[in-house]
Amino acid sequence: MRSLLTAVALVAASVAVPVAQADPVVEADPTLALTPPMGFNNWNTTGCNINEQMIRDMADIFVTKGLKDAGYQYVNVDDCWADLTRDPETGRLRNHPTRFPSGMKALADYIHARGLKFGIYTSAGTQTCAKTMPGALDHEELDAQTFADWGVDYLKYDNCNNEGRPALERYTKMRDALKKTGRPIVYSICEWGQNKPWEWGKDVGNLWRTTGDINDTWSKTVEILKLNAPLDQYAGPGHWNDPDMLEVGNGQQSTVEYQSHFALWSIMAAPLLIGADLRKVSAEHFDILRNKEIIAINQDRLGVQGKVIKQENGQWVFVKPLSNGDKAVALFNESEVNATISTTARDLGLRQSIGYTVRDLWQHKNFQSAGQISAALPPHGTAIFRVKASQDWYQHEPAIDTQLDIAQQFPGIPSTITPAGEPFVATVTATNQAPIPVLNAATTFTAPAGWKVEKLASERAPVLLTSQSVQSKWKVTPPAGAVPGAHVLNGALGVTWVGHGKLTRPVSSPVLVPVAPPSGGEFWASDVKFTTERSGYGPVERDKSNGGYLGGDGKTLTINGKTYEKGLGAHANAELILYVGGRCSSFTSDVGIDDERDVNKLGSAIFQVYADGVKVADSGLRTWQDDAVSVSGSLRGAKFLRLVVNDSGDGVRFDRGDFAGAKLTC
Repeated sequence: MRSLLTAVALVAASVAVPVAQADPVVEADPTLALTPPMGFNNWNTTGCNINEQMIRDMADIFVTKGLKDAGYQYVNVDDCWADLTRDPETGRLRNHPTRFPSGMKALADYIHARGLKFGIYTSAGTQTCAKTMPGALDHEELDAQTFADWGVDYLKYDNCNNEGRPALERYTKMRDALKKTGRPIVYSICEWGQNKPWEWGKDVGNLWRTTGDINDTWSKTVEILKLNAPLDQYAGPGHWNDPDMLEVGNGQQSTVEYQSHFALWSIMAAPLLIGADLRKVSAEHFDILRNKEIIAINQDRLGVQGKVIKQENGQWVFVKPLSNGDKAVALFNESEVNATISTTARDLGLRQSIGYTVRDLWQHKNFQSAGQISAALPPHGTAIFRVKASQDWYQHEPAIDTQLDIAQQFPGIPSTITPAGEPFVATVTATNQAPIPVLNAATTFTAPAGWKVEKLASERAPVLLTSQSVQSKWKVTPPAGAVPGAHVLNGALGVTWVGHGKLTRPVSSPVLVPVAPPSGGEFWASDVKFTTERSGYGPVERDKSNGGYLGGDGKTLTINGKTYEKGLGAHANAELILYVGGRCSSFTSDVGIDDERDVNKLGSAIFQVYADGVKVADSGLRTWQDDAVSVSGSLRGAKFLRLVVNDSGDGVRFDRGDFAGAKLTC
């Protein structure tokens, strides 16, 4: 656990400790966690700022907001619940006197009275990760019995302050201690994936962390996805890969990204532990968390983790077999541009059929398909379906893919960035994926009021057969005075479904009009409005180092002891795009690894500068030991400046990179 503490813990407390041999006699309880655990854990939203009323509120919200009805059952307390020392007479852990004055058994009783289950936390070390309470190392039996006496149903067992003792030895001792109590307690191994717990965890616990901590950033979500997805062979009923908690509802990602997070964790048969303060979650994000059809994919009793069957150019296809013979499929667009992602019933392993029923689990609606399963997705979007070969496929609406594509105007720049006054081409395409034809197919297009739209081409199909498409092209020009910010383009397909009447398939695409570029002087890059930015750990910071994953939490920009008042603080992998509109002539900056986490003696990155799609500067490899190096490049004629901080090939941990003293001449 711990976004702020893991960095220290990973380096100082647990440098890949030895793995002992598994005990072949005693095994984890095979009757527990037959489907991935669902519930709540407070750490990612509150850290140590917890108390018993907050946890009671979470239990109440489970009931009142329908989470219990959706399948969530564990209300788990993380670190900092106990007093700093053990009871001097009994040696037992005791509740923190001010945070949990009523005691942990009273809290468990409160949760149980609502038909829910209670989870607790400790570490397989001398102290927990926050160092606010004793760990369970060498106290396994006493602590396990204490938990059982309190009515604990779930134990998260962390890895901090472990004295370098073998992981399997430590986690096996707690397994045996829990079993000895006679109480069924789900056992969660939080070993961070350091010693490949997926290879031995099945005999020890019910779930095991496969990665370090998650945080509420898109980059970390994708990083963890990529580590967990290849481990599908190790998961099954009673033993699950755990890519850490859900961030849905914490507010730092978009709704599209939270939908992807939830759908991907669900198809990977991951534990669904909400890591947000339920008192603050929006109605929109509650709807994601309560999607019973997607939860049913996660909780399917066959217990198979979804497998990646395609991954290229940021386009992913997952398939998960279900207990009734259906297949769940997730289509995920990792990229920064709109994409249509497809697979087939044959690729999913379904039997041959004239038609298939494809149920969209976000729309809660069935469609008929001849065997193609596809979706037009925005950047970072995920579609998730339940697919089966069926006899009643003809009863459902035809599956017709409709997509709206924007031609790229500037090399290296997402096509959805559209400067005021600059024309671009939008294309609306619709493809019939149903076994039956549809009639009178044609597409339309609209832009925001005041934008100029000129039709370049438009097709109309009296009959649109399976796999056939219709298309229209449009030249679009935002006015010179277009308001900077997000705008929406809309397209649609109109068809006739024989015997049923007219159907419409709408599609939309957001576009971004950047603010006017700087002109007539020299400008600090940190004073210029960002067009887009992404960073590997929180936002790109202005005039500060990267800090943590929340904005504004960095320090003075410092590279090997040299400080800078102005500049940009990022974390690999990062990309910052600034609109310069052809008005700037050059860019200069010092670059290097920030001293913020110099105590770890880690961090390396490569800094690059692009004028539109042309690389005009490259720092080469820079490490935490290096002084700053100056980079500069010509921007003459370029519409966009793109600044990149890339991993050097050794992973991104502590790769906090600065563009220090970054300046534009315009």
